[in-house]
Amino acid sequence: MPTEIKCPGCGHQFEPNDVIREEVQKELLTKAKEWQKRKDEEFKQKEAALLKQLQQKQEEADKRIEEEKQRMQQTMEATLRKTIASDFENQLKLLQDSCSEAEEKLKLSRKKELEYLQKEQELKNKEEELELQLQKRLIDERNKLQEQIRSMEEQRIRQMELEFTLKLAEKEKQLEDQKKLAEEMRRKAEQGSMQLQGEVQELLLEEILRTAFVFDKIEPVGKGVRGADCIQIICNNHGQECGKIIYESKRTLAFSIDWIDKLKADMRAHGADAAIIVTQVLPRDMERFGEREGVYICTFLEVRSLAAILRTGVMKVFAATKSQENKGEKMHMLYDYLTSVEFSEQWKAIREGFLSMKMSIQKERDTMEKLWKAREKQLEKVLLNAAHVKGSIEGIAGSDAVNLSLLEEEVLIAVD
Repeated sequence: MPTEIKCPGCGHQFEPNDVIREEVQKELLTKAKEWQKRKDEEFKQKEAALLKQLQQKQEEADKRIEEEKQRMQQTMEATLRKTIASDFENQLKLLQDSCSEAEEKLKLSRKKELEYLQKEQELKNKEEELELQLQKRLIDERNKLQEQIRSMEEQRIRQMELEFTLKLAEKEKQLEDQKKLAEEMRRKAEQGSMQLQGEVQELLLEEILRTAFVFDKIEPVGKGVRGADCIQIICNNHGQECGKIIYESKRTLAFSIDWIDKLKADMRAHGADAAIIVTQVLPRDMERFGEREGVYICTFLEVRSLAAILRTGVMKVFAATKSQENKGEKMHMLYDYLTSVEFSEQWKAIREGFLSMKMSIQKERDTMEKLWKAREKQLEKVLLNAAHVKGSIEGIAGSDAVNLSLLEEEVLIAVD
């Protein structure tokens, strides 16, 4: 049962679970938006830096091409001025070679520019792929965090309900003990409430077992007596004892391995079929209930389910063992009974009674059918005469003057 908090100002009641969940969701959304904004800014900065770098390289390439053209032009002019008459053909060839070289350099520059553009496109694709991976990872982490928060919240609620139930039982036990032994309770309050908490958990455990298994006997072990806290004697619907389960209740902040050896010794002493330690703190290597060296360990929330499973197993073993006892003698007794005169006479009596009932029912059915046929003839005669009377009156007074219908169907048709 979740605890509700009441606002002292407006008197509105609400559950703290929804508030905590909303706060966590708001915080996660805020962090996600900030992270997304930061990544967008970093991507824009990288994009601007890359564009600026490509622009600078393009300007440098254009500048080098222009310088090379000017240098070549100056070289050509100087060469032409020196030998304009003697080696015209050579200069023309050199000019053609220079133009070809310039074209090659221009092609190389364009090729480099194309490579730069391709690298830029690859970088953009990688940035988009990285962004997509980051978005997927963010969604996965968000789902994991939500699932973890939900699990922690459910566990906390179950723990709060258990603590509330234990505290309520503890308060009831305190009130009962105060009525009986007021002075003794004051002394216990001074020494601490550890023993009282243990007794309250033992009483609550016995009450849970009695409520869940009404056919079984739940016997507590008295104070000062060596052994477990309580014993569950399993009984079937016929009241036969099928086995025993012993319980040891612990409400401490640390789990002790010595409890297992002690409960195994108690299990052998009582001749029990199973042993369960109900503890507030499980061993470090156990997250849920389990078995350790022949002893089952669980929390207070899991004891009902674990006890039901073990009880079913003990009853099945008992039934299987019981069915094998005196199997040959039972078969002979059953055969003798089925072939005896007593069984034959009893079965004849049953058959005679069945035939007598069947004949009586058939006679009653024949009589009622004759009676129904006679009444049907009488009813047809009445309806026929009523129809004649109705036709005569309607011929004289009209069909709307008076309603002379005898059947409900005719009444409904007349009203419609």
